[in-house]
Amino acid sequence: MKKVMVGMSGGVDSSVAAMMLRDMGYEVMGVTLKLFSDEDISEAQKEGKTCCALSDVEDARSVAYRLGFEHIVFNFKDNFREYVMKQFADSYLCGRTPNPCIECNRHVKFDKMLRRAMELGYDYIATGHYAVNEYDEDKGRYLLKRPADRSKDQTYVLYALTQEQLSYTLFPLGGLEKKQVREKAESAGLVNSQKPDSQDICFVPDGDYAAFIRRFTGCDTPCGSFVDMDGKVLGEHKGIINYTIGQRKGLGIALGHPAYVVKKDIAANTVTLGLESDLYTKSLIADDFNLISVEKLEAPMRVTAKTRYSQKEQPALVSYLGNGEYMVEFDEPQRAVTSGQAVVIYDGDIVVGGGTIK
Repeated sequence: MKKVMVGMSGGVDSSVAAMMLRDMGYEVMGVTLKLFSDEDISEAQKEGKTCCALSDVEDARSVAYRLGFEHIVFNFKDNFREYVMKQFADSYLCGRTPNPCIECNRHVKFDKMLRRAMELGYDYIATGHYAVNEYDEDKGRYLLKRPADRSKDQTYVLYALTQEQLSYTLFPLGGLEKKQVREKAESAGLVNSQKPDSQDICFVPDGDYAAFIRRFTGCDTPCGSFVDMDGKVLGEHKGIINYTIGQRKGLGIALGHPAYVVKKDIAANTVTLGLESDLYTKSLIADDFNLISVEKLEAPMRVTAKTRYSQKEQPALVSYLGNGEYMVEFDEPQRAVTSGQAVVIYDGDIVVGGGTIK
């Protein structure tokens, strides 16, 4: 009997994933990852709103008990703090806008948890992500594909998975709609069948990124100048970590017309404001690239691409520039392309790969 370690967040998706694997005949163990301590998020901690709150551990344990398999908790706080929380704070301080879910998948769930599973003699790990993982005999490669429920597609945050990691990973929910998952949970009497999905970054449950960065690093960015597209000073900003590209609300400045954050310059400590039309660009350069469906990009390739989790993929051309850098040129200008975010490229339903926008 094959053994699988299932990452269980306490939510309905990972619970149903574990149940499905049990029903397929796998020997299942549920694992909840303790990723941070209360002091790491201070007063922002809101019980029940984060993915490793006490109630979530209890929900995961309750499901495992009901389904008849073992459940344990792994303490990965140090790993999470170093590779996710610190990276998140450092990126913001450098003027970038990171995606911590991608780094958590890259360094914690599909690295640290996978290695622990292998050490304990498990054949696979599994999660409740909505994605499809298939082996292509002709290509001799594992392919990451979009799931049946396009509205829940999570391939954007999984683009960093390597061939080795994919070879040990199962995504049981890839062929299901979210409605079907909840129905399965309800039929089985699982305690979390109607539990709402988590919407927030787990370690910033109140959504105040700047306050988290100040608490976590002890650093604050000084006030500086708002400038227009020509460099003319418009007023004073409250510190560069308080702003993201495309932001319109909460700027604290009245210009007589809608203004948007178009650029952040750490060296000059300026935030450039412009019109919405100034937010659009047709190309980007990305590095830290991971290719899944191909070993390397031999020639420019027609793809679809997206630069945000919730964005619809857009037609584009991707080219390798050398030195680990790739250029993505869109057919139509894209709004608020942001350094630090990921660009993920697709060939139909197949994830070609992705990287970090420079």
